[in-house]
Amino acid sequence: MRSPRSLVGGTPKSAYSITFDGRELPAQEGQSVAAVLWSTGILSWRTTRDEGAPRGAFCGIGNCYDCLITINGHPNQRACLTPAHPGDTITTQEGTGHADLAV
Repeated sequence: MRSPRSLVGGTPKSAYSITFDGRELPAQEGQSVAAVLWSTGILSWRTTRDEGAPRGAFCGIGNCYDCLITINGHPNQRACLTPAHPGDTITTQEGTGHADLAV
C-alpha cells in the first residue's frame, strides 16, 4: 500500500509529548500545534469573544486568526504557524485570552 510517507521516502521524526488542557498528547518534531491537535482528533481550541462559539484552524496559513490558542501562558498564539516543542503546555483560549486581566 502506498502512502505519502512511502512516496517521499520519509521516516518518522523523534517523538515527544505536549499537554493540552491537562491531557498529554503525542507530537513529532516539525509539527505545528494545530497539527498535533488535529492528529489526536481535537478540532476546536478557542471560543469567540462575543458568543463563545468554538473555533479551530480554518485557513491554515495564519490569515484568519481562528486558531488562536494559549501556549505556555501566552495567549493569542496562532496554532497553525507555531511549532510544537517538547513539554509545551497548551490551553483552550476563551475570548480574547486576557480574562485574568479583566477589571
